[in-house]
Amino acid sequence: MASLGERKAYREKIMQVLYEASEGNRLLGITGAKLRDDLGIPDEDVAAACTYLVGEGLITVDWATGNTPAMVTLTHQGILLMEAKEEKQG
Repeated sequence: MASLGERKAYREKIMQVLYEASEGNRLLGITGAKLRDDLGIPDEDVAAACTYLVGEGLITVDWATGNTPAMVTLTHQGILLMEAKEEKQG
């Protein structure tokens, strides 16, 4: 299992990839397999990060068998958070 620092980094990376892929559109998402492959995150850590982010209300996940995210999308709250970060960074 990942360390605390790794888990935080995974969650941040997932949010950034989702935001960039969806271009702020809640109807667009990304598959869990693509997240895993693009970010190089182990399956169990992708699932753990997604579970955390769902709990925070930032993403929604359609789960496949074996606790694997089939499709991951940003919620309205998730989009607002990422837009605020983007505005803050200038």
